Amino acid sequence: MLPHIRAMVAAASYAFITKTKVSGIHDHATGRELRIAAEARGTQLQGYDGDRGTAFGGTLPELYDAGDQLFVSLEIDGTQATGHDRSTATSYTAQVSDARVQLYDHGQSAWFNYDIRHADAAAG
Repeated sequence: MLPHIRAMVAAASYAFITKTKVSGIHDHATGRELRIAAEARGTQLQGYDGDRGTAFGGTLPELYDAGDQLFVSLEIDGTQATGHDRSTATSYTAQVSDARVQLYDHGQSAWFNYDIRHADAAAG
């Protein structure tokens, strides 16, 4: 998976599982703060990647990245998300806990960690 698609999936997974608005994420692999926002309502997601200037979202189990014009499947089961990036034919598994998402990219055979900033934390 491309790094920005992993970040998009991490933000979407967190938004769906916690039912909390994402206002940014920290990518531990790159050491960067990413301007990614996401909000889930029911089975629908709206998101925006401010670093790339592009929207993403859709209705489960399909998300669409408008910048790359690609689809990623996303299924939620408790605190875990699984899916498939169709552009790279790569599967992933994401685990959400507290304000963190740990994503395993099967194509890279590696874990990627993201700290999530959410709207409630920013207000408090």
